[in-house]
Amino acid sequence: MLTQFFYTLRAAQLKVTVPEYLTLLEALQAKVIGAEGWASIDDFYHLARACLVKDETQFDKFDRAFAAYFKGVEMLTDFKTEVPLDWLKKTLDLELTPEQKAAIEKMGWDELMETLKQRLEEQQERHEGGSKWIGTGGTSPFGNGGFNPQGIRIGGKGGSKSAVKVWEQRAYRDYDDGVELGTRNIKVALRRLRRFAREGSELELDLDGTIHGTAANAGLLDIRMQPERHNKVKVLLLMDVGGTMDEHIHRVEELFSAVKAEFKHLEFYYFHNCVYDYVWKNNRRRYAEKLSTWDLIHKFNRDYKLIFVGDATMSPYEILQPGGSVETNNEEPGADWLQRLVNAFPHHAWINPEPQGVWQYRQSISLVQQIVRQRMFPLTLSGLESAMRLLSK
Repeated sequence: MLTQFFYTLRAAQLKVTVPEYLTLLEALQAKVIGAEGWASIDDFYHLARACLVKDETQFDKFDRAFAAYFKGVEMLTDFKTEVPLDWLKKTLDLELTPEQKAAIEKMGWDELMETLKQRLEEQQERHEGGSKWIGTGGTSPFGNGGFNPQGIRIGGKGGSKSAVKVWEQRAYRDYDDGVELGTRNIKVALRRLRRFAREGSELELDLDGTIHGTAANAGLLDIRMQPERHNKVKVLLLMDVGGTMDEHIHRVEELFSAVKAEFKHLEFYYFHNCVYDYVWKNNRRRYAEKLSTWDLIHKFNRDYKLIFVGDATMSPYEILQPGGSVETNNEEPGADWLQRLVNAFPHHAWINPEPQGVWQYRQSISLVQQIVRQRMFPLTLSGLESAMRLLSK
């Protein structure tokens, strides 16, 4: 059984060696897990990852290969207040007409939070298809699998993109900067933002200088060297990750690959939905190794070109409301932090992978456009060219 698991990992392009596989077998034989006669699939997952994966950047590939091999394995959500999993199991699909959806009233922020608190205190059993309790497949603002114009998703998968809070521990994966581009168009567009200068040690032949020097030296070869030409443009890249951005992973990875190839002076960080008081480099350690946004502003000079990459698709509360983040209780609105960033970096642009035709129907996109001074561009060839042309001024 585990031999095929080993080959599954190799097929997923993980650099797993035979000695590491033997180490895993020895650990199982020594009962590192299962000392009491049984072990959970979670125990085996952590043991296998510790034995087989040497580089934490490969964790996501391991996760996908593990899930593909051990079908049906899911990591359970860890809620701070326990909500029975049976309440959150979706067994029916809700279908509403546009008229029925329009008739559903949405709660305000304060009412939504207070009502959730009451539901948690009062509810004693599973509900499905209703309009009040925490459940699935209904029009209640609490639960998953139904429809409400503004609610709190608890467990399950999103769909309507209208949740103002998401109650679950979510793992995002870093964008892969090694994606092979199927086209060079993105790189060509990014090259509009270039300013070359010769710097560093003299490693490159100066052909013109060599010719002139040889001619001036009566034909005796006079080889001249010069520093290589490098793009001196400095780029600070802030990328939205997780949630609705999952729909755009491939295109963003293409952009990320191109940016890393084109710009020597590049710094990048992640955020989720909207920038708040911190950003991070590694999604698996986003709570342990985060960088204060204030420190980010003070760390990089104003000559950096700031590029946001995100769909700006979220609840307006996430931008305007203290505590509006779906994951944290932010003390200041996201709008304040975005405003500080655009003030600190006057050369900025926002690249949006969402089709430009839907922008006018998303209140959050309109809000972000106002904050970034209408410097939002679609993730298309013409959009990138326009953004780079603006940043090069």
